[in-house]
Amino acid sequence: MKHQPFIKYLFKFIFSFCILYYGTIAFIGISSPGGFYIPFADKYINYVAWLRAGLLYCSKIVLHLAGFLVYLPDMYTIKIQDGNAVHIGYDCIGYGVLFFWIAFVFANTIPFVNKIKWMVGGVLVIWTINVVRVCLLLVAINQQWKSPFNFDNHTWFNIVAYVAIFTMIYFFDVAYKKHGRTDETSEKNIN
Repeated sequence: MKHQPFIKYLFKFIFSFCILYYGTIAFIGISSPGGFYIPFADKYINYVAWLRAGLLYCSKIVLHLAGFLVYLPDMYTIKIQDGNAVHIGYDCIGYGVLFFWIAFVFANTIPFVNKIKWMVGGVLVIWTINVVRVCLLLVAINQQWKSPFNFDNHTWFNIVAYVAIFTMIYFFDVAYKKHGRTDETSEKNIN
């Protein structure tokens, strides 16, 4: 069948994205007190809290390097001393955008080591964009800057992150077309 490789790719992409995205939503449900709470998940394997903490600490470091006095009053908030704060909710973590990139790379038929390199590289790019967003948002609300086009920070993050993702997809495609890979049988020729 002529379209079978594309259908297989599409299935792998959608399936892996749904597992990652909806699995994370389910994990948030079991690791948050109230409802169907599992203390073990919250205490020992709460990767969503680790992502939030990483985002907060990286933003704090960048802002310190830029000369701002910032601190973390709790595990959800970054605040400029004697100024306003930014609360990092679940939507601010950017896991949907991260999982989109990971699912894209996973669905492609390239060697495992190359998949890991592309996944890690893309995640670092998206992570950096999110750290910059948190830093700019905190400075903007303290300096009372107006948002261009009246877009909120989530909209700007999504625009910039997806432009970065589609740019990375372009380079990904160029890298593997250059090697002549068109299907799984040529996977062995790349390295």
